Amino acid sequence: MLVNFQQVLPKAQKEHYAVGLFNALNTEMARGVIGAAEALRSPVIVGTAEILLPFSPLECVADALLFMAKRSSVPVVLHYDHGLTFDKCMEALKLGFTSLMYDCSTDPYEENVRKLTELTRIAHAFGATVEAELGHVGDNDSMETDPSMQDPSAFYTDPVQAKEFVDKTHVDALAIAVGTAHGAYRFPPKLDFERITAIREAIPETPLVLHGGSGLSDEDFRTAIARGIAKVNIFTDINVAGARAIREAVQREKCAMTDLMNLQVEAVKEATMQKMRLFGSEGKA
Repeated sequence: MLVNFQQVLPKAQKEHYAVGLFNALNTEMARGVIGAAEALRSPVIVGTAEILLPFSPLECVADALLFMAKRSSVPVVLHYDHGLTFDKCMEALKLGFTSLMYDCSTDPYEENVRKLTELTRIAHAFGATVEAELGHVGDNDSMETDPSMQDPSAFYTDPVQAKEFVDKTHVDALAIAVGTAHGAYRFPPKLDFERITAIREAIPETPLVLHGGSGLSDEDFRTAIARGIAKVNIFTDINVAGARAIREAVQREKCAMTDLMNLQVEAVKEATMQKMRLFGSEGKA
């Protein structure tokens, strides 16, 4: 069944588990993710991000995922992640996405507030929910090459500012910067768990989101969720799992698309199920 954040995240927050967002760029990835959710009776968030559109256009993702979500026997949120432009966010809403993240985290604070206030008002009129980011979650490549990103703690979310931000914008979920990064980690990350707790206490009614989840240890996930994270974003892990299955099949001289498609589905499904069990969402649909 097709839902938005309000049908899945408040329950996760109250019962101390997290719902995973798994970006799915083709039918095989989508079958794997939604198949995992149905097998484990878990709610799930599935979608894409603006940075991934060169690999799979937004309308193609919407065409594939919208009807799969509606037919699913578990709650499925169709989410547009890290929207960088107002126009693309509006396109996602018109295509039927039930949730979106408008990422204005690199803008000055007041501009972030202004943009999210406007988009949240519009999205709510569509019956969709909105996620924002306060502070800034960078990526591992930029942290190594951009001198301004050498100290990630300078971009961490401030709990007091988080409350003001949510009160002004009325967003439905808040992505926070506490030490994670996008992409594959070269070195183990160090998360500021005390900051998660402080933000949770400052905005107890707003679900918190952890970006840059692929590559964290199981203990990192468990602790972050126990401290108040209700949504975790995963892409790299399932993307690599699907590619690995294809590579191994090709090495066995299984080279036809019909040889490879179900292998990708099963690899993505298994990787997704592992994360759902870890996040505690199994049986919560």
